Amino acid sequence: MPSDLDRRSFLKGSALSLAAASIAARSAMAGVRTFGSAGKEWPVYGGDQGATRYSPLDQINRENVSRLRQAWVHHTEDASQRPQTRIQCTPIVVDGVMYISTPRVQVRALDAATGKQVWNYDPFSDIDLKGNPGVNRGVCYWEDGEDKRIFLVVKDQLLSINAKTGEPDRAFGENGRADMTKDFHHNMAGLDFRHTSPVVVYQDVIIVGGGGGEGPYPEAPGHIRGYDARTGKRRWIFHTIPKPGEFGNDTWESDTWVHIGGTNCWAGMSVDVERGWVFAGIGSPAFDFYGGDRKGANLFGNCVLALDALTGERKWHYQTVHHDVWDWDLPCQPALVKVRRGGREIDAVAQPTKQGFVFVLDRETGEPLFPVEERPVPQSDVPGEQLWPTQPFPTKPPPLSRQGFPAEEITNISPEAHAYIKELHDKADAGQMFTPPSKRGTFIHPGFRGGALWGGSAFDPRTNTLFVDTDENTNVVRLAEARPDQPFRYALPDRIQLRDKDGYPAIKPPWNHLTAVDLNEGDFEWRIVNGEFEELKAKGIPKTGTPSEGGCIATAGDLVFIAATLDAKFRAFDSKSGKVLWETKLSVPGLATPCTYEAGGKQYVCIAAGGGFGPAEASDEFVAFALP
Repeated sequence: MPSDLDRRSFLKGSALSLAAASIAARSAMAGVRTFGSAGKEWPVYGGDQGATRYSPLDQINRENVSRLRQAWVHHTEDASQRPQTRIQCTPIVVDGVMYISTPRVQVRALDAATGKQVWNYDPFSDIDLKGNPGVNRGVCYWEDGEDKRIFLVVKDQLLSINAKTGEPDRAFGENGRADMTKDFHHNMAGLDFRHTSPVVVYQDVIIVGGGGGEGPYPEAPGHIRGYDARTGKRRWIFHTIPKPGEFGNDTWESDTWVHIGGTNCWAGMSVDVERGWVFAGIGSPAFDFYGGDRKGANLFGNCVLALDALTGERKWHYQTVHHDVWDWDLPCQPALVKVRRGGREIDAVAQPTKQGFVFVLDRETGEPLFPVEERPVPQSDVPGEQLWPTQPFPTKPPPLSRQGFPAEEITNISPEAHAYIKELHDKADAGQMFTPPSKRGTFIHPGFRGGALWGGSAFDPRTNTLFVDTDENTNVVRLAEARPDQPFRYALPDRIQLRDKDGYPAIKPPWNHLTAVDLNEGDFEWRIVNGEFEELKAKGIPKTGTPSEGGCIATAGDLVFIAATLDAKFRAFDSKSGKVLWETKLSVPGLATPCTYEAGGKQYVCIAAGGGFGPAEASDEFVAFALP
């Protein structure tokens, strides 16, 4: 069983500040633009530094959105079917220029009003690139006076690019690149490192997450680092797997911290400019599905983490899964929001999870603003495994997804689909959430793709409403004894996304929801099924929703925009009621999060339509819409 010291480290330390730090004098450095939600553009990945994905623009509103028309389309011309590409990029817009990353991770500047190319930079022009460079969710903009730069991570390289010309900044790192496998406090020989979401900047510090995979082979840890924005030199490092003498090291058995990887921030970070703090959602430790070689609560795996942006000092953490063996990474940026209590407004952090929870935490201390219960969960019969005896369950807001997979939830769209999934269900371990992986096979629901995923949430500060897109995905995992020559005890012969024989989700519909949550009270304001399969509709099956990739944005025009679904529709919803006010058909699904901005006095909404997921072929379009 866990030691008393181990329990104290996560139960008491997880929600408490190390020290009451002064917030005064933490505003951004003179000459460096400070972004907020008051602007007319979309200067950072999450809309503003707090990742609220909210715009105060209201030229497009609930009264006229039905008139929205395509304004321009930009073709990147670098999509491919083999290897298949997709676009997960949210464009950013600064001073009338749109900056994007393409399917094969070129960086491009466009005229935001017309979509015409201004410049293009291909980071692989001098590299023999083999295979797919991987998905990328966009770029980061920084300026200090006339010094304007775009920062991008490609695989394990942090790039600095002149925002005016598209040329590499040769004074940064080595010829414009900083190698993130170096100065890492870990032996990186033979290990991979990737960073899919945009970096963030506070003052002149670039803050990066990323890390390795999640096993069972050896993987890199996901230590968070701060780099000098001008030189590319590392300024600080925070060990997401603590070393001896550091807070949280006791939550790892003996010296397992030496070889364990994972615990990476792959979904992006947010910045509180007034406090000078950066917030990260951390992923699960490696190996994802067996933790017998890392007994303990495993800080800082699966934690909402608050750090001083200039030094990397830990301010607080809150762990949402203890000793994760279900791949329930924190999947998206923590959103910096407001909550009203007793006539006063409280700075808060809203963290959606793959399990369909939303943890609402006091931004200053990490304390939950709604009660969280530590409830007993099933224990493992896999030799060597030692799960944590309890897991945290927020009492509010209600779960955004079904949790667990009892037999009564098996799909009912046809007798054949039901019989196929039931046969698999009868042979595996299934039922309540937190049923552990086994050698028999285990149904994990929500699965590795959520619940919530990297699209995260949008927040309307006028009403303190959080909007979240969630799926009903199910995975099946099965452990097996590894061969004697392997460097791990258990292999993973099965790690599948469970579908019926026709490719539809295994659980009963609906398979997707868009939910509006009142963060003041912790209740749902509305909840709608998003997306549909035309062929099922033709058979008389009620609207099912579809699996999705991407997120939503909210605007002062009382609108919520989202694409994301496999039916390739881009929709605008009434933020007050959830009613569909406008929809259009894209050439392929828009598996990204949109942005909105003003250029030349006109408001635009832009979505990347890249396909490449499910049955959709890959495409290369960025599509902007505006009123006639």
